[in-house]
Amino acid sequence: MPERLVLGGDVGATKTLLAVAAGDGDRIRIVREQRYADQAFPDFAALVASFLDETSARVERACFGVAGPIEGRRVEVTNFPWRIDADALAAVIGAPVLLANDFAAAAHGVDLLEPGEVVTVQPGEPLARAPQLVMGAGTGLGVAYRVWNGDRYLVVAGEGGHVGFAPADERQADLWRAARQELGRVCVERLVSGPGLVRIYDFVRAGAGEPRTAEEITQAALASGDAAASEALDLFVECYGAAAGDHALAILARGGVYLAGGIAPKILPRLRSGPFLAGFNAKGVYADLATRFPVRVVLNERLGLLGAAALAASA
Repeated sequence: MPERLVLGGDVGATKTLLAVAAGDGDRIRIVREQRYADQAFPDFAALVASFLDETSARVERACFGVAGPIEGRRVEVTNFPWRIDADALAAVIGAPVLLANDFAAAAHGVDLLEPGEVVTVQPGEPLARAPQLVMGAGTGLGVAYRVWNGDRYLVVAGEGGHVGFAPADERQADLWRAARQELGRVCVERLVSGPGLVRIYDFVRAGAGEPRTAEEITQAALASGDAAASEALDLFVECYGAAAGDHALAILARGGVYLAGGIAPKILPRLRSGPFLAGFNAKGVYADLATRFPVRVVLNERLGLLGAAALAASA
């Protein structure tokens, strides 16, 4: 298949990455890339129009990975008030438009990663062509599965970040009760995400000290060993590990677990040495099986962008 010039996008609840790329689906070369703050635009079409005004490239097709469930040719961004219509965007771009769940796009980008863009935190015992899990915490929590269909991996998208949170011990049960009092139903994303880390920190500090952002909590925990921040980050990664282990167990992810998203690369030391793997592998009668799932952290935060461009190029 010859190279095609395409437009790819990774649309989150906080930021959007757009890129013009050349490729055939199996190989992607970024030609021009730009990052935007979502709140700076009244709608997604205006953001795309701004990007197109900045580049003279004419693309053959576009694909946008969006943080939300795709409904036909439309999607509502979870945690941000945008409604995106593929047909309306096609009129703006002048080319056909595909929509994909953001973590479905990320899952399509896994095969494009270079060896140095992945770090192993649990070697496991990988099996060729076995199911794979792609999961990542950022503004929300994304989940997608990869299943072998005979000649390549097919991607199964969903909203796995919105399954119910299951406390594993009394400390997590206390956290769940505090979150339930605030939120009602407590899904995993409410705790395993950037806002979730803030919520856990507020639970740990119990009103003492000043509020902090997720980035401030992470920096304080990793750099200075701040007691409250460190306790909060440990509890966060334990919950993250438990959730990832549950999804891995659900599909027997012997092909590998890929932790993507904006948070994992920033807390890599905690994922390697903290309670993440303890939570991941605490699976009762299947604890030994859980240790056989390879767990890898994706360092390239453009995974969803690459996957979206690959989908556009291969369509």
